[in-house]
Amino acid sequence: MPAVQSPPLSPELAAKRDRLLDVLRGMGRAAVAFSGGVDSAVVAKAAALACGENAVAVTADSPSLAAGELDTATEVATAIGIRHRVLKTNEFASPDYLANASDRCFHCKSELYDRLGDLLPELGVDAVVNGANADDAGDHRPGMRAASNRGVRSPLLECGFTKADVRALAQAWNLPVWDKPASPCLSSRIAYGVPVTEERVRRVDAAEVWLKATFDLRECRVRCEANELARVEVPRPALPRVCGEAAAVSEELKRLGFRYVTLDLEGFRSGSLNSPLRLNPLRLGVTTGSQT
Repeated sequence: MPAVQSPPLSPELAAKRDRLLDVLRGMGRAAVAFSGGVDSAVVAKAAALACGENAVAVTADSPSLAAGELDTATEVATAIGIRHRVLKTNEFASPDYLANASDRCFHCKSELYDRLGDLLPELGVDAVVNGANADDAGDHRPGMRAASNRGVRSPLLECGFTKADVRALAQAWNLPVWDKPASPCLSSRIAYGVPVTEERVRRVDAAEVWLKATFDLRECRVRCEANELARVEVPRPALPRVCGEAAAVSEELKRLGFRYVTLDLEGFRSGSLNSPLRLNPLRLGVTTGSQT
């Protein structure tokens, strides 16, 4: 069977691609903060093309990483042909992170970028880059503040890439994650003000794995609210099926450790835990954040 041809890049996107390669080439030696998602995969591919052996992808591994994500990152790095390093991070040792105020991501990314900065001589690189794009700039993201404080660059953002641009270039480059749904850290499922614990993130992960397998879902969210309430978000077309198995869903999630289980009738939507911040951001911390 002949290979499927990717759509050609528009002249505008081709120009952004060339600018991206020039920016990374100018860095000489770069480490990519690499989750294995589409954004960091495009930056890693560009770094491999621009910097060759002087590029490395670094994946943070901690209890907040969802099941299968580390394996995906390893597979994508291999497909790209970039050197890959797995870095154990210890954000769960930070009381500020565990408190889960709305600046939690700042403390997580600070841990990652500090650890990466310490590793630069060993990795043989001079710069650290991430996968933030232009769409991210329209939201409050404490992790971007952590990056800015440490001189971490965002080449996609610098070159004006939107999320749609990133996916189009990933498809043109035949990256296997070009249409992969976003998979933010598991701690982003814990409602602000509810302390982050390893038990809670493991419970959320197990619940999402079960829901995806049981209902053949590409994406869903299990939000851990106060009083160990699980607020389940699935795509709207799947709502009737999940409602029809409400008893089984409740039984399984309670078995995993949730006290109450509810199905959100608005369906899956990215960032729903940020809604209270828009109403009264001072209730949950001094800095608004982003959860997906």
